[in-house]
Amino acid sequence: MSKRSIWGFLLLCVLATQSCIKDAPLNPEADIETFEIAATQLTGDVFIDQINRTITLNLTKEAYENGVSPTLTLSTGASVSPASGTLISLAGEDVSYEVTSASGENKKIYTVKVLNVGNWSFDFENWQTHPTDMYGFPVEENGVQLWSSGNPGVALSGVPARPDAYPTRSTSDGYLGTRAAEMVTIKGTVLSEFIGIRLFAGSLFLGNFNASQALLNPLAATEFGEPYIGLPDRFTGYYKYAAGPEFINREGQVQPGVKDQCTIYAVLYSGTTRLNASNIMTSDRVIARAELPDGNDKADFTKFDIPFVYREGASTDGNMMMAIVASSSAQGDSYMGAIGSRLVVDSLTIVPKL
Repeated sequence: MSKRSIWGFLLLCVLATQSCIKDAPLNPEADIETFEIAATQLTGDVFIDQINRTITLNLTKEAYENGVSPTLTLSTGASVSPASGTLISLAGEDVSYEVTSASGENKKIYTVKVLNVGNWSFDFENWQTHPTDMYGFPVEENGVQLWSSGNPGVALSGVPARPDAYPTRSTSDGYLGTRAAEMVTIKGTVLSEFIGIRLFAGSLFLGNFNASQALLNPLAATEFGEPYIGLPDRFTGYYKYAAGPEFINREGQVQPGVKDQCTIYAVLYSGTTRLNASNIMTSDRVIARAELPDGNDKADFTKFDIPFVYREGASTDGNMMMAIVASSSAQGDSYMGAIGSRLVVDSLTIVPKL
């Protein structure tokens, strides 16, 4: 091959390479991957809910009043408005971020929600429905969502898209007012049984459900707790419970003589990173605990008033979180219980020390 032919061949290769680079498709993703704020401005970790496109902030009083300047990480090549680093005021209306993919094909709007829990009484009067999966969840009077459940994970198993198909839902069978929270242990789906999950217990907890962990590590998906200021004295509320007829183990085998029980408890712990179902009962960050001593059947609404028991030597300095957890099957986190077990809770309150 002559030198001219060689140079011509090389030129064609360069042009072909440039053409391939030029024609490479741009990234169609439009996600906010991280949302960072100075730790001194937070009372709890930032939580990004990619399914509902919300960003939940737990802010100090000063940060809430003065605003914050978050640093955002986006999908490769994406742009956002307002820009990363912009000072945003959160004391008025909700702030929204609009993310546009590098390709320009997709846009997502994320809404920032600020949680500052001051009233620790919950009556479960107000509920909303997920727009696509159709499960219900309680909200406060201002529309803020403090409570979550296992429903988002159950949605991945292929249950029908209607509120009464899920294990956690609202009910008119309340103690006070017009509504209450109902949890029912339900049979697993064909898809869930394929991976060894034969039942889903109804559950309700303060905190978030991290859908990104739902299949990989279900226990870690339940992120318990909201920031708490002060020290609690007692945990009170009303409940009624009826266990299902047959208790089954994880293999789906009926366990004669074993009766299902419900569980209701509150836990105060240190730090800002949420504990989850894998460590809420064992972590050395736990400061105090109040747990229902009797998870057996209660045909009528029964009041409980449980004192918090503080761990000896536990420090009460620094940031603290409060978790409240209820489930229709005490061993539901291990996918054991009785299908049909039903727990209803109403008027839950954390009473502070005076």
